[in-house]
Amino acid sequence: MKKLLLAIGLSVMLASCANTATVDKDAQITQNWSVQRLYAEAHDELNGGNYTRAVKLYEILESRFPYGRYAEQAQLDTAYAYYRDREPEKSLVTLNNFIRMHPQHPNLDYALYLQALVLFNEEQTFLNKLASQDWADRDPKANREAYAKFAELLARYPNSKYAESATEYMQKLVDALGGNEMAIARYYMKRGAYLAAANRAAQIVAQYQNTRYVEESLAMMVTAYQKLDKKQLSDDARRVLAQNYPNSRFLSEEWESQSMPWWQYWK
Repeated sequence: MKKLLLAIGLSVMLASCANTATVDKDAQITQNWSVQRLYAEAHDELNGGNYTRAVKLYEILESRFPYGRYAEQAQLDTAYAYYRDREPEKSLVTLNNFIRMHPQHPNLDYALYLQALVLFNEEQTFLNKLASQDWADRDPKANREAYAKFAELLARYPNSKYAESATEYMQKLVDALGGNEMAIARYYMKRGAYLAAANRAAQIVAQYQNTRYVEESLAMMVTAYQKLDKKQLSDDARRVLAQNYPNSRFLSEEWESQSMPWWQYWK
C-alpha cells in the first residue's frame, strides 16, 4: 500500500512539474515578444481551437501589458476561449470582471452578447443540432436567465450588430418557456387535475401568444372545462380556438365526437 501511495504521489508531482514546465516554457519563449506579437500568437491559437494555450498566452499578455486595448481585448478573447472550451463558469467570471472594470467599453455589447450565449449553455455543435433541438426540454431557469441577458443587450444597444442574433435567440427561448409550461399542463391533464391543467393552459394563451403551443392550450381548456362541468368556459375556449385556428385538428368531427378521445392524445 505504501508503495502504491508513493507511486501515485510521484505521478502527481511529475504531472505538476510538467505543467509548470509548460508555463515556464511559454514564458521563456515569449520573453522578448511585443504586445502585438503576443496578441497575434494567442489569437491564432484561439482561431485554431487551441483554447488552453490561447488562454495561457492571453494571461502572459495581461501580466506584462496590463493596460491598453490589447489587454482589454485579451480579456474578451479569454472569456470566449473558456466558452468554446466548455468552461462556462470561468467565462462568466471573466466577463463579469470585464464589464465591471470597463462599463463604457466600445465592445460592451459583445461582452453582454457572449454572457447571454454562455448562459444559453449550448454545445459547440449548436448550429448543426438546431433543427432537431427540443427547446421545451431546456431548463426554464436557464432559459429565463439567458432571455434576460439578451433583453439587456437589446435595451442598451438596440443597434448593435448582435441585435438580430439576440432577437432570434429570444424568440426560441420564448418558445422554450411556452414548451415548459405546456409540459406541465399535459402532466396535470394526464392525471385528471383538470383545473390545474386549464389554468396552466390559460397562462400559456395569455403569456406565450406567439408560440406553437397556443392551439393545443385552447383545446386543452375546452376539454378540461368540459370535465369540470364548466360549459360556458369550455364554449368560450372553443370559440377562440375556432376563430384563430379554423382548420385545427381539435375541431375535427372525430375529436369532438370523441372517437379520438382526449385521453389518447394527452396520454
